[in-house]
Amino acid sequence: MPKPIAHDPITLEILSNALRSVADETFVALQKSAYSTNIKERCDHSTALFDAKARLIMQAKRSLPVHVGAISGTISKLVEKYQGDIHEGDVFVGNDPYAASGGHLPDVCIIAPVFHSGRLVGFSGCTAHHADIGGSNVGGASGGLTEIFQEGFRIPMVRLFSKGTLNRDIFEIMLLNVRGADERRGDYYAQFAAVSLGVKRLKEICDRYGADFVEAAFEELITRTRERMERALEMIPAGEYTFRDILDDDGVANHDLPVVVTIRKTDGRLIVDFTGTAPQTPGNVNSPWVDTVSMVIYTFKGLFDPDIPNNHGLLSAIEVEAPQGSLVRPNYPAAVTNRSYTSQRIVDVILGALADALPERVVAASNGSNTGIYLYGTDPRTGNPFYFFETMGGGFGGRATKDGKDAVQVHVTNTANTPIEAIEREFPLLVEEYAIVEDSGGAGRFRGGCGLRRVIRPLTTDCTFGGTAERFTHRPWGLFGGKEGETGFFGIRSVDGALKVLPTKVPRVKVTPDDLVVMQTAGAGGYGEASQRTAEAVRADLKDGKFSEDYISRHYGTIDPAPGKGR
Repeated sequence: MPKPIAHDPITLEILSNALRSVADETFVALQKSAYSTNIKERCDHSTALFDAKARLIMQAKRSLPVHVGAISGTISKLVEKYQGDIHEGDVFVGNDPYAASGGHLPDVCIIAPVFHSGRLVGFSGCTAHHADIGGSNVGGASGGLTEIFQEGFRIPMVRLFSKGTLNRDIFEIMLLNVRGADERRGDYYAQFAAVSLGVKRLKEICDRYGADFVEAAFEELITRTRERMERALEMIPAGEYTFRDILDDDGVANHDLPVVVTIRKTDGRLIVDFTGTAPQTPGNVNSPWVDTVSMVIYTFKGLFDPDIPNNHGLLSAIEVEAPQGSLVRPNYPAAVTNRSYTSQRIVDVILGALADALPERVVAASNGSNTGIYLYGTDPRTGNPFYFFETMGGGFGGRATKDGKDAVQVHVTNTANTPIEAIEREFPLLVEEYAIVEDSGGAGRFRGGCGLRRVIRPLTTDCTFGGTAERFTHRPWGLFGGKEGETGFFGIRSVDGALKVLPTKVPRVKVTPDDLVVMQTAGAGGYGEASQRTAEAVRADLKDGKFSEDYISRHYGTIDPAPGKGR
């Protein structure tokens, strides 16, 4: 028998890195095998390993924080539903936030059990955002939907492969209910391949170390993570911290939706309470509970110990509370597709609440959105339907020691921006502008990041545009005297140059080759007083073209353009 794992920290570290390697390898395998631009270019997917009790053990480094809850929830539902009836070669699928404890319908989770010598030792799981999931939810980002039934094809936790054999009847139903079935099929096959690779690699680890040792390592990794997080949380002074922020709207009828958090720190306990947050809303910005909890965990990990492993130990270190039937804990059948906007606001309010207590660790408000846009129609080159979906980056908030980043996905959605070459190669679309938005970052000792602008011309007469976003009405706030960032907008520019500004959550709009679709994301707030910014940093702002002379003059005064001279 191997030595007790607690007395062999070197082997534990080696094993921990082996598990991370498996998660990372399956992530790349899914990306490299996928058909859709949204996965192979933007990496809108995540992979992870779980133990036999459905506890998260290891998540791929490049996985999305917002996916942690979705995979963890569906794994728990799987074990609850099929315990005692799980076999080698089985593969399970689910996406529904209610029947499968998932995130939202476009994120389809695929899960395979891992057996060693006939014994269940864990699961290999992944989730991927499918560019379409059917229903009224074109592109997986439609606004204005009011119940889960409109949002696409709902999949409860079901067995898709039984002992290695695909249930083709279920798979055909899945493909029948989506647009672009061939692309969806290819992405599903990529997910099957990824979890299969995870099964193979985890078995190899069990072959090398023994299943007993590996299971003991799982327990030790969870325990050490919980203890490490609890030690980190001791940096928060005892007390109560509250902050309030606002969502622009729900895409239907409700505007200015408050998200409120109260953080209570006492000896040995940390409670994150969302009492005071808006009730669940008709529009589809409600955040399923699994996502709300994930956002809390992500934020505290980022604040205190970014290198800590993402596993179940994090979940047990923090208590999260929210009223049932609220925006952050909705009841069935609330619509949830655009829950990521509320997820972003959850992060912002926690950062805002802890700003005075931990000024060196927090960041100002970022763009607060992952700005989902889609264009779909008929490709005149082939006569086939096309579906382009992506989420666009924006500004990242100013920090205690450095400026915010420009044109990036922030916090919960660390996907990439789609390259122009990929868009124009795969879709009948011409990208006429792809730029950082001038003057959009909030001024400060350390400025906020700037937003992103894309201008796209459809090359087909059969094309529809839609999108959803946030921070189009309420600006991203600054900290400690830092200025607010600028808001974003959607618009259609006609052939005569006139710009028609669209709603924050855009209904479907027909566009033609005579139209330019303008999509501009928000910047981010600055950190610290603008008067404290160095002359060298201000000159750099002016030189790199991200900020105009007028902006510089308004916020920083007159700057001598010659380097080395004082302000």
